[in-house]
Amino acid sequence: MVYQSLKIRLKQLIDSGQAACLSESLIGLEKESLRVAEDGSISQTAHPSALGSALTNPAITTDFSEALIELITPPCSSVKEVLSYLDDIQKFVYSKLDDETLWATSMPCVVCGGSSIPLAQYGKSNVGTMKTVYRRGLGYRYGRTMQVIAGVHFNYSVSDSFWDLYQKLQANTDPRQDFISDQYMGLVRNMLRYGWMIPYLFGASPAVCKSFLDGKPTMLTDFNEHTFYEPYATSLRMGDIGYTNTQEDMAGIKADYSSIDAYVKSLQCAIEKPFAAYDDIGVKVDGEYRQLNANILQIENEYYSTVRPKQITQKDEKPTTALHKRGIAYVEIRSIDVNAFDPLGVNEEQLYFLEIFVLFCLLQESKTLNQMEMNEVDMNLIQVAHTGRQPGLELNRHDQSIPLKDWALELCEAMREVAKLLDEVNHCDSYSKSLRSQIECINEPSKTPSARMLEEMRDHEEGFFHFAQRKSLQYLDYFKSRELSPERQQFFESMTQESLAKQLQIEASDTLSFDEYLQQYFSNS
Repeated sequence: MVYQSLKIRLKQLIDSGQAACLSESLIGLEKESLRVAEDGSISQTAHPSALGSALTNPAITTDFSEALIELITPPCSSVKEVLSYLDDIQKFVYSKLDDETLWATSMPCVVCGGSSIPLAQYGKSNVGTMKTVYRRGLGYRYGRTMQVIAGVHFNYSVSDSFWDLYQKLQANTDPRQDFISDQYMGLVRNMLRYGWMIPYLFGASPAVCKSFLDGKPTMLTDFNEHTFYEPYATSLRMGDIGYTNTQEDMAGIKADYSSIDAYVKSLQCAIEKPFAAYDDIGVKVDGEYRQLNANILQIENEYYSTVRPKQITQKDEKPTTALHKRGIAYVEIRSIDVNAFDPLGVNEEQLYFLEIFVLFCLLQESKTLNQMEMNEVDMNLIQVAHTGRQPGLELNRHDQSIPLKDWALELCEAMREVAKLLDEVNHCDSYSKSLRSQIECINEPSKTPSARMLEEMRDHEEGFFHFAQRKSLQYLDYFKSRELSPERQQFFESMTQESLAKQLQIEASDTLSFDEYLQQYFSNS
């Protein structure tokens, strides 16, 4: 049977009497949001100093642009805890914003060309300069507009006690971290195989502001004078108008997910291999760095993937070096749109399902992805992004067509026992409830966020901009009406001040020129 190994592993966990260790798993969230002015245009102001240093504040930073704020929770022990932390961060941020709001959707609007998007700045230290130069390089390579699409990242790790138990149940005698990394890579491969489920269920970008495309030709359809859309789209953010690896594909570089060593080697190869198109941009021109190098990838993070194996990096350490030395510590799911129907941009029901899904991908057998299957992964994701709710839509599985609905229901059926086990160890019924809600969305696509968004736009006779602005202002009022407790306010105030002091310390401790720093960074392994 297709899911026989999953059933065996679930039974082993239950029979061991120690499955409660699954309740010790950790969840973290990273949520991006554009700061926008009152007219909905991307903010031109600097990252507010009242929010601390974007370089060193562990909870509040920026992504590509000064205007693209990123809110980060620590690893938390439950869905409720991680959402409560994200809620507190957003309340704190809103308390520091003047005449600005956080955009409530993934796709930006009122974009006055890429040059109007301010690059993120991290101070004058070498590490801060490197972060800005990397982003400048992304702008030259892909265009700045593409880089201000926002999303939510879901970080997940199981506990040490789970790994001790699971390795024993598998009768595996490999070194412990080798076993852990191997299992996480299996999770990553399965998340790629089945990852189209996330944009189908949680996609919330079926329409875009025409300003986003800036007059470029498109196959999208007119929704109204100012909005493009696709009737059955789920997540245009994840489609071919979003940030993809087109150039890397042209250069013949793809990440190899067959093992942690193969993955690290494939990314290192891309970082070291020159690419003529990027050489034409230039690296250091008239004394200013346009990009970190002219290779296929400047650094590992440039390789876009819906899921990444991760290890916490140490000072001036490359992510691939951290993975090579210490293995995988957690996985990062990156394909979640900002939920326009929730003030936080993500909700409990979504997170309960994501935990089920990730654990299913960990326990389910995961063979190596061959080239045909990798092509299917890419094709399925694009298809679901652009036409996921189309009646009768078929995807590719092992070189055969299968209706999306049939495959999705089959996967949910396989996840049912995973949800039941998570309910038991967490003493709740939230997981099974969430799974039932997702099954409803599969049977009735009109219940998905993407369908609801288009329906609401039609009901209000509004385009994407007015929909997104209405939601943004609604959530502005929501957060402004709810104050942090004095203790939590002081907690974030202290974090802010500490981050500013830490940035100054980093800047004062630099001894190398930026040229020397960059050379040393890339030579370290």
